[in-house]
Amino acid sequence: MKRRVVVTGLGVVTSLSCRVDELWGKLLEGQSGIHALRLFDTSDFKVRIGGDVTGWDPSGYLEPREIKRIDRFSQFALVAGIEAVRDAGIDFGKENPFRCGVIVGSGIGGLGEIEEQMGRLILKGPDRVSPFTVPKMMLNAAGGNLSIQFGLRGINYSVATACASATNAVGDALRTIQYDDTDVVITGGTEAAMTRMGLSAFQNIKALSERNDEPARASRPFDKDRDGFVLSEGAGILVLEELEHARKRGARIYCEVLGFGASCDAGHITQPDEQGVGAAEAMRLALANGRVNPDQIDYVNAHGTSTPLGDKAETLAVKRVFGEHARRLSISSTKSQLGHSLGASGGIELVVTIKSLVTQTVHPTINLDTPDPDCDLDYTPREARQRVIRTAMSNSFGFGGHNASVIVGQL
Repeated sequence: MKRRVVVTGLGVVTSLSCRVDELWGKLLEGQSGIHALRLFDTSDFKVRIGGDVTGWDPSGYLEPREIKRIDRFSQFALVAGIEAVRDAGIDFGKENPFRCGVIVGSGIGGLGEIEEQMGRLILKGPDRVSPFTVPKMMLNAAGGNLSIQFGLRGINYSVATACASATNAVGDALRTIQYDDTDVVITGGTEAAMTRMGLSAFQNIKALSERNDEPARASRPFDKDRDGFVLSEGAGILVLEELEHARKRGARIYCEVLGFGASCDAGHITQPDEQGVGAAEAMRLALANGRVNPDQIDYVNAHGTSTPLGDKAETLAVKRVFGEHARRLSISSTKSQLGHSLGASGGIELVVTIKSLVTQTVHPTINLDTPDPDCDLDYTPREARQRVIRTAMSNSFGFGGHNASVIVGQL
């Protein structure tokens, strides 16, 4: 019999706030974390807007020497992870370290370090490439550093399924606890691909909005005038824990993780299946895995990237899965306010989904001024709304055709 799994800790790093409650308050107010980019000079770019975490300073969490040896994407994971562990109130010194693990996702890893060291190689030669290059750039560095931070010696690996990475990581963490491999797992996602190379690459495949004169209005999921997603960065980290383990230590419990599902479109490497078949299968599998009926879902945190194809495909997928109940769902896109943080987005959005569940409130999809006729569900346009939420779903879909859905519910 599968063990029950709950969420006891939440942590975030985003362009709008690095505190969960403050982020949630700003989301409810309809604030945007999208602005003119400040991390580097964008004067020669077609796209000059995004959700970079400006003024980033992890010194309140990490030692100066440690900061120099860890790439930005790992720093995000560590800070969000430390906040999540503090929020969970768990003392890992009192836990069996072999029963506590880390499963964290990232789509790209240490892109900033790759760029910096490639510049050194070209300009100064091979002897000037840093000996810390590999441990900084490798995709599994975030998970490795989290395990070192807390002395966790249980299961530890990283997930790379593009924009579905964090949600896939949460799904794996859920299963390791359900099947008694672990009692506690730090999980979620992190990404710091806001670099000159990262922005150039996404710009040149025509994936990004070019609404440079109106940054806060650029990300507009399900709106007729959407023209691409807005690149951002950050981390969303959660503490998952076996139910009785959490109760025994007197933990505050946010919710139960009920089910997870994943699939692949097996079609185009960057474009979603236009009929939403793969996305629908991930949602169906999550429902089946959690033994949840479609009409029991009250809220869906949509992948909702603001791309012409993606938003339409997700709408079709929701209709495939939920039938007539699709029109009774509340749906919203966190990316309308935070942009798209790639492999971190599913972690951040699951934190937001849990806040919706706890507060019985749906944050708005901002900039939804002229609904696309093909996107005709209730996306909670422009203003937050209170409603009964007993069970909620968070969707993440990524390049490569990866689809992942996770369901959480009141305990």
